[in-house]
Amino acid sequence: MKKDIFNNAFLNKRVLVTGDTGFKGSWLCAWLSMLGARVSGLSLPAKGTKDNFTRARLAKTIQHFDGDVCDFNLVEKVFSAVRPQIVFHLAAQALVIESYARPRETFSTNVLGTLNILDACKNYSSVKAIVNVTSDKCYDNKEWVHGYRETDPLGGKDPYSASKAASEIVSAAYCHSFFSKKGAPAIATARAGNVIGGGDWAQNRIVPDCIRALQSGKIISLRNPHATRPWQHVLEPLRGYLLLAKNLFAEGAAWSGAWNFGPLQANTKTVETLVRHIVKQWGKGAVQPAKTAEKPHEAGQLNLDISKALHFLSWRPVLDFNDTVRWTVDEYRAMRQVKNVYDVMKREISAYTDKVLETLDMKGATHGAL
Repeated sequence: MKKDIFNNAFLNKRVLVTGDTGFKGSWLCAWLSMLGARVSGLSLPAKGTKDNFTRARLAKTIQHFDGDVCDFNLVEKVFSAVRPQIVFHLAAQALVIESYARPRETFSTNVLGTLNILDACKNYSSVKAIVNVTSDKCYDNKEWVHGYRETDPLGGKDPYSASKAASEIVSAAYCHSFFSKKGAPAIATARAGNVIGGGDWAQNRIVPDCIRALQSGKIISLRNPHATRPWQHVLEPLRGYLLLAKNLFAEGAAWSGAWNFGPLQANTKTVETLVRHIVKQWGKGAVQPAKTAEKPHEAGQLNLDISKALHFLSWRPVLDFNDTVRWTVDEYRAMRQVKNVYDVMKREISAYTDKVLETLDMKGATHGAL
């Protein structure tokens, strides 16, 4: 990659990404490949033919293993084959609504899956850095206006949120019990806001639902139009994960613990505001509240305090709300028109890298801070 904002930290490193067939996982694998990493992935097969992993033909770019992180014997085999130096754990059941329909599977994947990955990391001396990606929904949500800090209590009123809080607890237990000795892997957890971007086709997720409706000429139906979320483009938190992994690998436990990666406060908008901006960027479309009388519980107010990442990691968002929506819609359009989505992903990652460098220059920051 011509412009490596991570100072070649991932060049020739053996990196394992769980959940590589997922939305964030596919973008992360593409970025790591561009950075010269030797990328391997472990995940269930991609769910649809439109998913980035399939359309970007990532199985030809990285070493991919089909399988479930709940299968410890398989996890062990993958670690034995890869001998990873850096592990990004993204494999998860990632939908609140789905967690109501499949609570046992949600807890199994999000808690037992994390346990299996960390136990394998404990058994392989090659592993130096672990980033466990959880969720902003891991907090005990009090519907506060102010943002949650990493020291705030964990909790969850729905199976998904509770399972992510439990994943955080498992990570903390392994950090103190097994990863505190000299030479042990350094582990951190990453809690991102609501991530959007091209190529997400999950069911019951607001942006994919919008794009499907717009492409088919249907009215967009909103479950919770007044709920607020910290919206951010997928490349924003991924840069945070990569910065975190770089520091964990180079400096160890000093960078362990929990980290929030969310947008600036101005990007925290209601669902309805987001959707109306998407429709405007698309050029046409109609929006209405859902007619369902009873809805499963979902958080109404959710904000993140990102002071820790700002001050210690020198990480800050570079896309404002309008940029976030525009990049997302343009990516969906571009991906629809090409045979190989990897070309779009590489172009967007390069453009985002330019944006990061431009922002740093404007603020007088040093590129070495990355």
